[in-house]
Amino acid sequence: MALYFIGLGLYDEKDLTLKGLEIARRCEHVFAEFYTSLMAGTNLEKIERLIGKKIRILNREDVELNFERIVLPLARDSDVAFLTAGDPLVATTHAELRIRAKRFGVKSYVIHAPSIYSAVAITGLHIYKFGRSATVAYPEDSWFPTSYYDVIKENKERGLHTLLFLDIKAEEKRYMKANEAMDLLLKIEEMRKEGVFTKETFVVVLARAGSLEPTIRAGYVKDLIREDFGSPPHVLIVPGRLHVVEAEYLVEIAGAPQEILESFKV
Repeated sequence: MALYFIGLGLYDEKDLTLKGLEIARRCEHVFAEFYTSLMAGTNLEKIERLIGKKIRILNREDVELNFERIVLPLARDSDVAFLTAGDPLVATTHAELRIRAKRFGVKSYVIHAPSIYSAVAITGLHIYKFGRSATVAYPEDSWFPTSYYDVIKENKERGLHTLLFLDIKAEEKRYMKANEAMDLLLKIEEMRKEGVFTKETFVVVLARAGSLEPTIRAGYVKDLIREDFGSPPHVLIVPGRLHVVEAEYLVEIAGAPQEILESFKV
């Protein structure tokens, strides 16, 4: 009797590891949440067919407020799987759920899967040069978040890259695109006027990470903000200081302007 946090990976049901599949198939109860990420290449029916079990979808309130009532009592007497897009403990709040399970007297295990934190390497940017990440959140009537602007500023000062996750409103089927994120950052720049994110800022867009043909585009905001990157999910990256190999990759693979290599010429 235990609770298994199982990652589904980034894009479709085939990202599920063999270990995760084996464990999910033997669990008596299977739950899943999709409010923290979007798996664009699959749907609930495909995942259910693969596992061979019905899956109960939990919304944010079910997970954050009712986990002890809905999931944990079952895990005291049977094996329970909790599926989540990406890796269960990366870029989500699910580490806290393990704490709650332990306090409830339930043993838990984690089965890892592909994560955006590793997949972002397909942009050619070196993973060890990324600083703190942040989420670009949709503004609300009385709230216009700007903390992600400060994260970019801090990372830039240290020469580090910034990975920006883009907001998801799963219940509304609303998934922020990189264009919207750039537009929000330009509005904050207009308010703050600190030169952190302007139309001349060099950015990288990665769309549908984990698929065989993700979109990878690099260039200046003024050139990319109206470009169509296809369906979500998207992430936006604001690079720091580039290594020559990073710059070459972005030019050759991501369509970055040749001029970004000029500073490396002796």
